[in-house]
Amino acid sequence: MPQFDRRAFLGTMALAGAAPIAASTSAHAAVQSLQLADIKKEADTACVYHVDYGDHARFAQTLNNINNHYASYGADPFALQIVMVAHAGGIKFFLDNLNGTMWEKETLDPTLNEKIAALVKNGLKVYLCAYTFERNHVPKEKARDEAFIAFVPSGIATAGALQGKGFGYLKVG
Repeated sequence: MPQFDRRAFLGTMALAGAAPIAASTSAHAAVQSLQLADIKKEADTACVYHVDYGDHARFAQTLNNINNHYASYGADPFALQIVMVAHAGGIKFFLDNLNGTMWEKETLDPTLNEKIAALVKNGLKVYLCAYTFERNHVPKEKARDEAFIAFVPSGIATAGALQGKGFGYLKVG
């Protein structure tokens, strides 16, 4: 799989006069799958936020922390790379809907999607655990079809591998 260079992409978009990276695109055919080798450290400071919980308040706090993290680096989109790895209960925040899942009786706060969209404009990427989908019989097609979301084989293995690649590890709560 070709390596994606975030700096080159953002630079090209800026030169082309494009708007900030959108939270979604209707032309995006399906959520891509990545292998651990595909994920590279692209900034001097890179962090992985580990989300293995389904608690709404804790997830909202994670999004607030990521927002503060980006804010502390100012307007330089190349100074900081943040990825979120979601598995277990954390995947529910990235599903189109909760129907047919163990969370179907829950209601998600719609403002969480707005907060996520704002963070994506700063470069946030989200990696969803394919094993969690399989183990819990959640079809991968239920994942939101967004360019910033990708499947990884294992969420916990990805969190560990990213630490080995120089990503700082952060978990809220």
